[in-house]
Amino acid sequence: MMRTKKIPWTQVFIHAILLLVAGFMLFPFIWMLLSSLKTTAEITRIPPTFFPNDITNIENFKVVLQKYNFGTFFKNSIYYAVLKSAIVLYVSCIVGYVLAKFQFRGRQAVFLMILATMMVPWPATLIPNYQMMVWLNWLDKDISILYSGLTSAYGVFLMRQFSFSISDSLLEAARLDGAGELRIFHRIALPLMTNGIGALAIMTFLWEWDNYLWPYLMLSSPEKYTLPIGLAMTQGQFVANYGPMFAGITISVLPVVAVYLLFQRSFIQGIALGGVKE
Repeated sequence: MMRTKKIPWTQVFIHAILLLVAGFMLFPFIWMLLSSLKTTAEITRIPPTFFPNDITNIENFKVVLQKYNFGTFFKNSIYYAVLKSAIVLYVSCIVGYVLAKFQFRGRQAVFLMILATMMVPWPATLIPNYQMMVWLNWLDKDISILYSGLTSAYGVFLMRQFSFSISDSLLEAARLDGAGELRIFHRIALPLMTNGIGALAIMTFLWEWDNYLWPYLMLSSPEKYTLPIGLAMTQGQFVANYGPMFAGITISVLPVVAVYLLFQRSFIQGIALGGVKE
């Protein structure tokens, strides 16, 4: 007869607390998903209802995709967020690697200047950046969106920390074999920075995906609008159309969840190992 393994009460208590906290965190998302299947009248009803009267109602999704042209906004957001995230990741990796593995005069001063930019609030640079776009005649052009945020001081800091964990002897062996510095970076260093890249990818994509103010200032053509601007269009001047608004928010959350599921292991390991010191 097999003996059943007793589960300590402390583990049961800890798991119960974690499930309770997870429930509190998931509740707004469940409410959002269920509200996207309700009419505006049902959403604003008092007392409120949790489940929609018609669980198969997808009229709100049809409205945001057809009337508000969310398909175009979605593609624009994907284009800007993916391209800018890729550029930020590459620049952060190569700058962080150089600052960690190359010895040159002024290296520490350069790193401190990069960190100093993190202390400047982003709104403080908004007007100078906008004026620069006016001078360059880049308003309502894709390059105006891509220009902002192409570098990340935090990204450089994070990837510099990860670069310290790369063995110097491994890099020296590659140099002795005749490999150039760019080849060493792409073939050896970059694959060893995967965890940091995953963590930075999630944070960068999330920031770019939710970016509202800069695209709103730069873009004037509706066919170039991003998803956050499209969500603002679902609200009328005096009355908010809550049904389509919740449907639009549900659509906008899907890529963020997909990116997190794709990089979640690297994100957790990246945050845990990001404190490697010189």
